[in-house]
Amino acid sequence: MTLLEDARAMHEELRLFRRAMHAEPEIGLDLPRTQERVLAALDGLQLESSTGERTTSVTAVLRGGANGAATPGGAATDAAIPRPSVLLRADMDALPVHELLDLDYRSRIDGAMHACGHDLHTAMLVGAARLLHARREELPGDVVFMFQPGEEGFGGGRIMVEDGVLEAAGRRVDAAYGMHVFSALEPYGRFATKPGTMLAASDSFAVTFRGKGGHGSAPHGAKDPVPAAAELVTALQTTVTREFSIFDPIVVTVGVLRAGTKRNVIPDEAYVEATDLYPAAIGLEQSPDDRKHGRLARPVRPDEGGHAAGLDGEVDRAEHMTAGIVFLNASQLDSTRGARTSLAHRSPFLNSTIKNSVPPTNSMITVTSPAAEKRCRSTNVAASRVTRPMPIASGSTSAWRSPGAN
Repeated sequence: MTLLEDARAMHEELRLFRRAMHAEPEIGLDLPRTQERVLAALDGLQLESSTGERTTSVTAVLRGGANGAATPGGAATDAAIPRPSVLLRADMDALPVHELLDLDYRSRIDGAMHACGHDLHTAMLVGAARLLHARREELPGDVVFMFQPGEEGFGGGRIMVEDGVLEAAGRRVDAAYGMHVFSALEPYGRFATKPGTMLAASDSFAVTFRGKGGHGSAPHGAKDPVPAAAELVTALQTTVTREFSIFDPIVVTVGVLRAGTKRNVIPDEAYVEATDLYPAAIGLEQSPDDRKHGRLARPVRPDEGGHAAGLDGEVDRAEHMTAGIVFLNASQLDSTRGARTSLAHRSPFLNSTIKNSVPPTNSMITVTSPAAEKRCRSTNVAASRVTRPMPIASGSTSAWRSPGAN
């Protein structure tokens, strides 16, 4: 059977795997049910599997046997022959989102949902492991399958790297590959990436304004923190357009704005929480203060007019995902584009590689049917995805797309 035929044969099993995982989402670094489900799906394959000690990760190594690369036990049969190795990665954690769609496999966990597609990523990597395992004698090297918890701001990838996932095959992998599904990025079935920087790093900050409460009829007797918080929100947007170069893009979004409990009562405090994303690959060794936050924090510094007169306050900053920078590697892009073009029946492909510890390649694919309801098509909130059997990784990762099937 061909690779595509094998993928089609396992489509229904992987679809059920994904739906079961979607119904039981877990958040953060502790995903015991998800880990158990992945280990069960890999059971019976000749893989060197291990689990994390600090998180519920799963790492599995497949030894290739072509050209004397390795024996099933892992030792190279000819030490003079270099043994390449690659890493394929999928994230497994869900988001703290309440699922609204009425599906038979909707989330059974209140306040948790696979709204970012990680259930699809995990199913895809399980499928890739099975497809490659069936062809292990044809592989001239090793493949590391990385099932990662805690992608959504918990640092799960960093923990796995610190625990040795990049060296799981016996030496550092030569390249790493990943992919992310989207529901509205591009037209259905299109792969998307770009030359140069692709994904953004992400930091966050929170600002607390402390004033003096009072009655709404007598603001002169209070120290109102609300106007200061409101001014911060608009000042941040002005800062983006006036402090940063057009060639140094940054997006700032205020997601939390909280103050008061009654319309005619001036509160003691106001709270603003925001995130900033920036794709520029500069200053990764610097602190957030020295990088972006130094300029973003200006609107809330007392000496630069950020605080209303008489208010106290504090700024808390957190650096989340500075390793999210992705760069294009021309040779990997060419091979990736070629593999996707041949395996995906020439599906549209726009242009990937993470420059961190090893050169990785990342791309996106839109998986929501054009017929899906508009409320299901906004990025990162679609539970109902349409898939047809279609291997799509650089000769190694797979996803499935089937008309009429979710």
